[in-house]
Amino acid sequence: MMKIGFDCEKYVELQTRHIRERIEKFGGKLYLEFGGKLFDDYHASRVLPGFKPGIKIDMLTALKDEAEIVIVISSNDIEKNKVRGDLGITYDQDVLRLIDAFRSCGLYVGSVVLTQYNSQPSVVAFQKRLETLGVTTYKHYHIEGYPSNVKHIVSDEGYGRNDFIETTRSLVVMTAPGPGSGKMATCLSQLYHEHLRGVKAGYAKFETFPIWNLPLNHPVNIAYEAATADLDDLNCIDPFHLDAYGVKTVNYNRDVEIFPVLNAMFQRIFGESPYKSPTDMGVNMAGNAICDDEVCRYAAKQEIIRRYYEALCQQRKGLGEESSVSKIEILMNQCGITQEERPVVAAANERAEKTGEPCAAIELPDGKIVTGKTSALLGASSAMMLNALKYLAGIKDEVLLMAPSVIEPIQELKTQHLGNHNPRLHTDEILIALSVCAVTDENAKLALEQLKKLKGCQMHSSVLLSQVDEKLLKKLGINLTCEPRYQTKKLYHN
Repeated sequence: MMKIGFDCEKYVELQTRHIRERIEKFGGKLYLEFGGKLFDDYHASRVLPGFKPGIKIDMLTALKDEAEIVIVISSNDIEKNKVRGDLGITYDQDVLRLIDAFRSCGLYVGSVVLTQYNSQPSVVAFQKRLETLGVTTYKHYHIEGYPSNVKHIVSDEGYGRNDFIETTRSLVVMTAPGPGSGKMATCLSQLYHEHLRGVKAGYAKFETFPIWNLPLNHPVNIAYEAATADLDDLNCIDPFHLDAYGVKTVNYNRDVEIFPVLNAMFQRIFGESPYKSPTDMGVNMAGNAICDDEVCRYAAKQEIIRRYYEALCQQRKGLGEESSVSKIEILMNQCGITQEERPVVAAANERAEKTGEPCAAIELPDGKIVTGKTSALLGASSAMMLNALKYLAGIKDEVLLMAPSVIEPIQELKTQHLGNHNPRLHTDEILIALSVCAVTDENAKLALEQLKKLKGCQMHSSVLLSQVDEKLLKKLGINLTCEPRYQTKKLYHN
């Protein structure tokens, strides 16, 4: 069994209570800027074992009678066709996906806000599409001198130019497809308009990482820095909180840098600021739900190493920068860890060296490491997958889950009819073949039933994998790393 370090039930109870308290503090209306991922927060589930990727939705569902979702998207991101790296879809497509996802959970989506609006043709087209689908849209504009010229920003020519977003619930959750969409500015614009209308409303921020009440050098917080190595985010001690309360808390540099400006905006809107520090603005209770610190420390260190390999591979593919690799190397030194502390790395690389072929290794829930090598019939990941499923099912290693006579026709289909040059079966193809065999073979059926046990397992490949394999392994919840080298010396890899 995987060790658990995070108590989800306690988290939901603490979080919903704390948000309700914040709503009451501001007289019954709160604009909550929601950072990070609401759905599929796999980073959190990796560094906080026991954290469910959709737990934040469970938390919002507990507040659904009070909550309204507003989705914010930057017009510049629409114009640039910005893509979510984890999903491979553009931000405007993700807005539609998010609306569907929220509604499927019984959450009310009130509207979509188009920030940095300047009548961009693709943005106008997207707005029309939303309105055709019955989604209310609002426009927010670029403000000269933002964020430093507070007098101009908090005026009729600044926030005053923005559309006022009509909301009906006490909790308004501002979320977005990705960072830099303008959630905070949208919240503050609403506070300005609400104040003009004589409505008392407040602002708070929900950001899972860094965890404010863990030490600055805690591996969970360092793992957040590794995850954002391509950005300018840095964890730091909140100096405003330390000065106000004499207590050390952790925040990140952008919130600390912008706080004096935010404070000035609050003072201009309300006459005084409700907060003394960036930490005061936050409502995250994740740190209070950690039930086994050592488990979380170990998991976070594994995540830092995983991020290091990811940065190396992105650089090898021409999609990442050397600076990201260097930053994570510094973080690894800070944590006192090396690649050797990821057991599957040595297992995959040592077997590859012995066989002269690409190999893969996976660490199963009981700590057993199972490997697989490339053969005429199977890729290394596919061989490893079958070996792992056999071990979990208690099937002897010499037993074949499928005969070559099952695999060969699939290879012929791939090479003779579908134009593939590589006859070896990818992981998705091997699982489809296994599911067919499971109809008549009890061993194949038993092996297939073990798939759910692979979720959360660590895996390493001695070469870069195909997109097909990467996507399949991600769907299974396997935490993959790869050596930054290709199996062949070709220039084009797909």
